[in-house]
Amino acid sequence: MTKFPLILILLSSPFTGFSQNIDKAPIRWPAGYDPSKARFYVYNEITIEASPETIWPILINALAWPDWYKGAKDVSFKTSDRKALEKDSSFFWKTMGLRFESMVREFEPMKVLAWESKKKSIQGYHVWYLIPTETGTRVVTAEAQNGWLASIEKIFQPKKLRKLHDIWLQELKKLAEKPISGLKS
Repeated sequence: MTKFPLILILLSSPFTGFSQNIDKAPIRWPAGYDPSKARFYVYNEITIEASPETIWPILINALAWPDWYKGAKDVSFKTSDRKALEKDSSFFWKTMGLRFESMVREFEPMKVLAWESKKKSIQGYHVWYLIPTETGTRVVTAEAQNGWLASIEKIFQPKKLRKLHDIWLQELKKLAEKPISGLKS
């Protein structure tokens, strides 16, 4: 068997190597983005010693993402009066070298944030889930992708998105756990 038919098989098959973490957060995947059928899927999570009320404003302040997350650049809102992500808001940004327009599809304050990004070459659904714990918050981020570019990503850059999401979570943790200056203990 030559390499070419093998690549065609890999490009045409849905993602089958997802981790068992899919069921650890109650994510409601819209039609077309079920991780077991998506071309590419990543799941990341972290525990942050801060409340969802502390984490949420950092997360929805998309304009500030480029200040602390290297995977986001040139973030702007479709409606210029917006200062943070809201229900049904649209935003433009550059990530992984591509420019996207993303639309917020789920917005439950202190709990769930999800957006959909679509281009001809790639479509993605990115979810953030905040789960309160005894000592803070378990933050889950997961993304399911489809399209020919997602198939290429699965083959040639299978770890890049997972690593970027790990960085995003680590930086979110640093910001949320940062002591508030000026307060005495």
